[in-house]
Amino acid sequence: MMLNWTKSFPTMSLRPAYGGIGQRSYLSVGGRAVAAIAAILFSAAALWAQAPVPNTSDAKPGDGACQQPGNTSARPSQAESQSGKESGEKKSTQAPDDPCASKSKDESEGKQTNRIMGVVPNFGAVSANTQLPPLSTKGKFWLATEDNFDYSSFIWTGILAGQEFGLKNYPEFGQGMAGYGRYYWHTFVDGVSGTYFTEAIIPWVTREDPRYYTLGHGGFFRRTGYALSRVVITKTDSGHASFNWSEVGGNALEAGLSNAYYPPEERGARQTAINWGAQLESAALNNIAKEFWPDFRRVVLRRK
Repeated sequence: MMLNWTKSFPTMSLRPAYGGIGQRSYLSVGGRAVAAIAAILFSAAALWAQAPVPNTSDAKPGDGACQQPGNTSARPSQAESQSGKESGEKKSTQAPDDPCASKSKDESEGKQTNRIMGVVPNFGAVSANTQLPPLSTKGKFWLATEDNFDYSSFIWTGILAGQEFGLKNYPEFGQGMAGYGRYYWHTFVDGVSGTYFTEAIIPWVTREDPRYYTLGHGGFFRRTGYALSRVVITKTDSGHASFNWSEVGGNALEAGLSNAYYPPEERGARQTAINWGAQLESAALNNIAKEFWPDFRRVVLRRK
């Protein structure tokens, strides 16, 4: 699930202040929202069957790869997106007796976790110096499902909705618990649709890798530039660089879909273009957060 930083700030809303909207209008847009989400989930279910149990640990698979030589037990594969990370981070069979001794400094410094600060889903971030096999269609849809329905995604949605509620970004949603509820479900639908478009549906069509590969080395400006460039450049399933149709096109589809469940005052070509730009800006900030999260975790939180 994307962080959606920019949607919480009034500078990106640019929506006119209207009075309260009647209950009948919300029932109508609510029905369209349910239909939109149902269509997305139906598509996911058709291409991704018998999904494995999600990983509730905050550590990436492969982080616990340093074990005693006699211990050959392993946790069951939970998804191709996660098992790929584990296989990519394992050492070769000719490694020394102590596999932990061969870990490089870069690997320890660029290690990602499944969640940022425990409340922001981060399943699509790959640790630095890690080469992974391509994701299958099932793996892409499972990645989007993890980012959308992990417990942390509901917490983060609540935080974003609270920010928008406090800033009164959409005055027509009203105040009180009912108003906050409207902010919450709109934010949730935005996140679910955007994530499935950018991490599953479009990558499946264009054969792109939706994961973020951490650079993890170099100066601040180099790494920031790299993170920003990933909005428009990505890897294909074959490992080549490509224009990031998943991010650019997926966010455009999400912005267009929002016309189906936002109030009439919040729709139209102009507002759709504004929302698309806000989503791309949010994606850029997401990448910067992912790039420097391992450093913050290691230096500030003192965790390895």
